[in-house]
Amino acid sequence: MVAVLVPVLTRNGRDVVSRPPAPASRPERCRRPAGIWRAPPLLAMLIGMLALSACATRLVPPGPAVMAPEMGGHVFVMPDGARLPYRAWLPAAPPKAVMLALHGFNDSRDAFVLSAPLFAAAGIAVYAPDQRGFGATAARGFWPGLTALVSDARTMAVLLHRMHPGLPLYLLGESMGGAVLIRLATSPDPPPASGYILAAPAVWGRADMNLFYRILLWFAWKTVPGLRLSGAGLVKASSNRAALEVLGRNPLTILETRVDVIHGLVNLMSRALVAARRFNGPALVLYGAHDELVPKRAMAAMWRAVPKGAPVRFAYYAHGYHLLLRDLDRGLPIGDIIAWIRSPGAPLPSGADAAAHAWLAGHR
Repeated sequence: MVAVLVPVLTRNGRDVVSRPPAPASRPERCRRPAGIWRAPPLLAMLIGMLALSACATRLVPPGPAVMAPEMGGHVFVMPDGARLPYRAWLPAAPPKAVMLALHGFNDSRDAFVLSAPLFAAAGIAVYAPDQRGFGATAARGFWPGLTALVSDARTMAVLLHRMHPGLPLYLLGESMGGAVLIRLATSPDPPPASGYILAAPAVWGRADMNLFYRILLWFAWKTVPGLRLSGAGLVKASSNRAALEVLGRNPLTILETRVDVIHGLVNLMSRALVAARRFNGPALVLYGAHDELVPKRAMAAMWRAVPKGAPVRFAYYAHGYHLLLRDLDRGLPIGDIIAWIRSPGAPLPSGADAAAHAWLAGHR
């Protein structure tokens, strides 16, 4: 379960991600009781959860609005005063388009360090913030709620639209960021976006999880919501070992996740999958054949849920992993995104749109 939700992951001893040493003390952390892990695995899990049952759920939603939102000094400031730091990659010449790029689960504004320079070279100004609860935000490590994530994305998009009047605005979301954008696009008040780009959107909802996963998550959420878990060593998130090592060493990356945060993410993924039935784009949705975090069944369900006739293009990459924009073959999806922005109706240069139709037709 956790393997699907933590981005800094490895498999079979390969692509090992270096991790910084743990601090001497961690405030507000539920620790595993010592000595119980010699018991059989399921028994040890139950004993540990019961022993830690005093740990309480803690959500950190936005406070009341106290100001008009603004941006400056590489920070988006939300109506409640929350500060969301961002990185910007700007073209050398005046930009032809603007992009708000939202990172995935437990990631940060550094998620686009490999792709954003290529977008900027194509004339696209890229702004990548830390989403609330992640990166260097004050609520780091705690779930802010679906409404907060969607509201923040809307606010940042509106601020960028005001900063660059007259330029087309595109919203790019990787993994969890893609799920946030599906909810934003289908909300009653979507921002003035020219298009959405969803890179391996997180749409693994409860309906596609097996019963054991659902029961385990529910039980953990009810008993040990503050327990922090790590998914290291379970799946491979990218073909780019160097990028995974950088991600694992980045102090902005969250390496251990509270159970209640995982519960919040699953809620988001489930609602994003349901919202796909109302997702009318315009959009480009990308997925890799080797994605080990979003199951093929879930992605196929999302693609089939999109209304027929909607201006939504699908792209399937035979050598792609979950972190498509950091893979060794990242030039293919990045080139397709740039080409789609320039000409949404034209075939993708890589042929990934044709591959997507063939994959979906053969995947039942």
